[in-house]
Amino acid sequence: MSGPTPFSPIARKARAGVPKTVWDLVFTFIIPILVLSPNILGSGISIAEQVFGGGTTGNVRAYVLAALIPVAYVLWDLIRNRTLSPVAMIGGAGAIFSGALAFWFVDGFWFAVKDSARSYLTGVLFLVSAATSVPLLRVFIDAASLGETPEHRAATQQAMRDPGVHRALALGTVLFAAVDLLGGVVNSIVNYARVTAKFGTDAFNAEVATVNAIMRVPGLIVSLAGIAVAFWIVQRAVQKRYGAAASLLEPAKLEAVMRERGELAEG
Repeated sequence: MSGPTPFSPIARKARAGVPKTVWDLVFTFIIPILVLSPNILGSGISIAEQVFGGGTTGNVRAYVLAALIPVAYVLWDLIRNRTLSPVAMIGGAGAIFSGALAFWFVDGFWFAVKDSARSYLTGVLFLVSAATSVPLLRVFIDAASLGETPEHRAATQQAMRDPGVHRALALGTVLFAAVDLLGGVVNSIVNYARVTAKFGTDAFNAEVATVNAIMRVPGLIVSLAGIAVAFWIVQRAVQKRYGAAASLLEPAKLEAVMRERGELAEG
């Protein structure tokens, strides 16, 4: 039951007074684990038992609820912010995909595959896009400049069309794809080893909650590390092309450097 990726649009904004990261953790990590737990914080309370009546039916309903809460959170955030950027669309499509998988009731090997399916899909999409004229890493960098002035955005897009920078964008996209695919494989292995109970039982839900608790933070750290290295590769290519002062993540500075060098296309 994977939550938002580091590229998700809900990872970029903040509600008043509370960092977005906190809300992300609450709705995609903490609440789902509590819903799955057969003994919430040692209180003897179980959502499957007290809310849904217990037994197989109660456990299945608790499992579906835990899987759909992160999905509903992502979709609600997109609707609330009226975000229609490519990044938001990819995040929304991923949420819908995860929601659909919640109703694939399996255990054992196929559950291990299912729990990493979103990572596999994301990895494949990034890998395929790297062979096109628009690697997905370029899409995300471009989306990050949406709030900039037209002149700054134009400088960013011109830089990303440079052959050397484009190659770096493709390489960074492949790197992120590899990290996501590797993370999916590791997550599947851990799930296969630790989630051994039959679907619909208290033990199954408890094991899923345990694996989610074990894997979420390390998985996020690995993904962020992959993103950091991918952006470093791109930034190195930009500096090689436009000089040490240029930065693709600082469009104003990039525009100034390009204008000073007489390389900024007009109009």
